[in-house]
Amino acid sequence: MTKVKIEVVKRFGPEDVFGPDHNQHTLSGKPITKCHKLAECDTFLVDDIEVMPEGFCGWAWRDIYKDLSVLFFDGNFYRPEKGAAYVSCTDGRKPVVFKLTRIEEMSE
Repeated sequence: MTKVKIEVVKRFGPEDVFGPDHNQHTLSGKPITKCHKLAECDTFLVDDIEVMPEGFCGWAWRDIYKDLSVLFFDGNFYRPEKGAAYVSCTDGRKPVVFKLTRIEEMSE
């Protein structure tokens, strides 16, 4: 049975995207902060490609789903190694980088 592990590698904040003027950028009048749904080192295990892990961000799930599917169904990107890939969500104000790793378990 194949599973894919999702690891949160890095969360970026508006200061990383906009530089020193990041305080000028707001969302509905509130300052933009790093992703509040996920934290660095969070880990999720996907054993059913049709079910988003509990506590995962819906926006990020949609963004990484195609790469997740490739690994889940035994495809490879060869970056950085076979069975793994680094991907990110598309929130341009506060992106999050993930490492996806296929875990192959032996059937009993």
